[in-house]
Amino acid sequence: MWENVGKMAKSFFSGSYSAKLDEKNRFVLPQELRYQLVEDGKLEFTIALSMGGCLAIYRKSDITEIVERFKKKQHIAKFQKFFTLFFSTLVETTCDKVGRIMIPSVLKNGVGMKHEVIIAGALNKIELWPKEVYEKDLLKFIDGETDGDLQKMMEEAFSLLSEDEEENRLETAIERVQNEVVKL
Repeated sequence: MWENVGKMAKSFFSGSYSAKLDEKNRFVLPQELRYQLVEDGKLEFTIALSMGGCLAIYRKSDITEIVERFKKKQHIAKFQKFFTLFFSTLVETTCDKVGRIMIPSVLKNGVGMKHEVIIAGALNKIELWPKEVYEKDLLKFIDGETDGDLQKMMEEAFSLLSEDEEENRLETAIERVQNEVVKL
């Protein structure tokens, strides 16, 4: 069923959607986002705790990469509690035929989710926010009432783009010098 779907999907998640949780802690994931989770003809993904008080849905390949990178750091003492909490709450799952995802109670309660959830695309993951938290943060951001925290983060995030350009220019300059040295 999903064989050709993943090939059509965007390479990043974006947009926001509102959903209601049913009595079994399920919500319908919008079809557009479901399609973007398909890999190798399979709709499989992982739900995890994330930063800032939300949950995150990762593609199977992305969580595999995260796990491999964390394995290299697993013996650093200051991260042990984080690794325990993060990995003990990872849930590998999929959608049912209607497109519903069940949020385990431990994750739902952990982020204070009640009856409504905001589903937000965030680059390589889909974030699941308690509606009240998301709307409060969004309003603060739009109104500039965050004591500059979110505005400052936004400026810093966009400055990362120029750092990449500077890094590329430096790499290009180094390559030119290396090519000139080879010619000599």
